[in-house]
Amino acid sequence: QLQLVESGGGLVQPGGSLKLSCAASGSTLNFYTIGWFRQAPGKEREGVSCIRGGGSTSYADSVKGRFTISRDNTKNAVYLQMNSLKPEDTAIYYCAARGLWSACSFRDEHFGSWGQGTQVTVSS
Repeated sequence: QLQLVESGGGLVQPGGSLKLSCAASGSTLNFYTIGWFRQAPGKEREGVSCIRGGGSTSYADSVKGRFTISRDNTKNAVYLQMNSLKPEDTAIYYCAARGLWSACSFRDEHFGSWGQGTQVTVSS
């Protein structure tokens, strides 16, 4: 059974960068569609970015030009490089997997396997 573990969160100043990792076990990620979601206090969870098995990517408007999603199939992992971070990026970030070769989606009900989340705090 596919299990996902996020890492790389932390405290960073506005304008700074972080790189989140989503490591998989129990199955290869190669052909799964992987999404990154985030949930800020008092807000609903929202989709941030998504990458398909073939490598095509999607981004929420709020992070376009600042975040980059990538995958390394040799390490069975997906990454989210976050640059020019803003206080409004503060949230718990989750990675999630959708079925083999599925289209990208920002709807969390489309994803079946979730990690436990990693906290990202952007503050001076």
